[in-house]
This record gives sequence, C-alpha cells and structure tokens, in this order.
Amino acid sequence: MIRFEHVAKRYPNGRDALSGVSFDVAAGEFVYLTGRSGAGKSTVLKLIALLERPTRGKVTVNEVSTATLPGRQIPAFRRKVGVVFQDHKLLPDRTVFDNVALPLIVAGSLPGETERRVRAALDQVGLLGKEPMLPLELSVGEQQRVGIARAIVGRPPVLIADEPTGNLDPQLAGEVMAVFRRLNEIGTTIMVATHDVVTVRQSGLRELVLVDGRLQGGDRMDITSSDLPAIQASR
Repeated sequence: MIRFEHVAKRYPNGRDALSGVSFDVAAGEFVYLTGRSGAGKSTVLKLIALLERPTRGKVTVNEVSTATLPGRQIPAFRRKVGVVFQDHKLLPDRTVFDNVALPLIVAGSLPGETERRVRAALDQVGLLGKEPMLPLELSVGEQQRVGIARAIVGRPPVLIADEPTGNLDPQLAGEVMAVFRRLNEIGTTIMVATHDVVTVRQSGLRELVLVDGRLQGGDRMDITSSDLPAIQASR
C-alpha cells in the first residue's frame, strides 16, 4: 500500500530531510511514525500525499509511483489519500457540513451523494447532528474530528495524520485515536506521525522511528495483506 525504497529528500536550501529511508506498510495496517521535531516525519507524510516528490529513491502509494506521475493525474491521486492536520485547517466561516463536503464538491460529486457521504463521515467520527454549526462553536477535540471526517469523506484507502493529538489533552487525544482505530478496523491503511511515545508503546502497533532523516527501526519490507493476521495477533 505504501512503499519507500531508499528515499532521500533534499530541499532547495541544501537541507537533507530524509536519507536512504526504506519501509513498507501493508494494506489495512496501522503504523506510527515517531521522532523529534525536525527528524523528517512531516516530509514522509508530504511525500505520501504527493505534496513533495523525492530527490532520490522511489515512493509508491496505492501501486502508483509518485516520482513519475504526470501533473494532470495528481488531483485524482490525492483523492485516494486522506490527510489530517494538527491545526485542523477548517474554514472558520463555513459550517461543519460545508467543511466536510469540500473535497466532494471539488471532485464534482452530485448534491445528493455529497449529503449522504458527509452524514456518513460525521457519523463515523461521532458528530452527526453538528452539520449546521461553525467550527468555533465546537470544542477543540470536535474540530479535530471534523478534520478527520473531511479526510475520510471521499473514502480514501490511505489516511495519514500529522500530530493529530498534539494540541489535545489526554482525554480528547484518546477520543481522536479511538476514531483512527475504528477506521483501521474497517480496512483503512493509517499512518500517524506523533511525539506521543507513551500512546505508541501502549498501542502495540508497529513504530517507524526517524532520527535526523534516517529510519532507526521497524523497517520491515515486503509485508502484504496476507501477513496482517500475524501482525495483529502480535499486538
């Protein structure tokens, strides 16, 4: 589902964000990405979402190599990768419904289909009935869940999240992580970048550790969906 093969990323200022990173995430797997600030976590997520391209190496997502994908095909590629941001990036003057519906509207979804999918996404994150509210009328935890609903409304097979609980207290963080676990249980492949090492270790899920742009552990390659029962049984 997600494969990095000897990936390096150097920015125009000469900074090497990643150096020789290789890992494989199977379809339906839930993986954490950890490391200190500046370790390269956000760069990994940007490469998965095709917000950046690798300088060297190969990134494959949903069986598509991002390095050679023509620009005209990028919007369709991104619709298959849901992205959850730490700061929500909600439109403050638009309702919850409008915020969640935005990806569908951009994709040209019909109004009836849009309404059905928005309600289904909000139901998945426990916010059904909040459609007419504005983001500032919600709690911080609810705002984050709106961001998750927007990321999954198009039913992407891959969901990535950048520090989704970084601004939340432990109780709200637990609620958000419970949403991710429910999504994973229905087959969504999930990668969460986080500083919360305690939550990661308690989860029993695989952890990819970045130190100064290099992967320090968890870099198992050639994991396939047939391997998932064994992986899940070891949690």
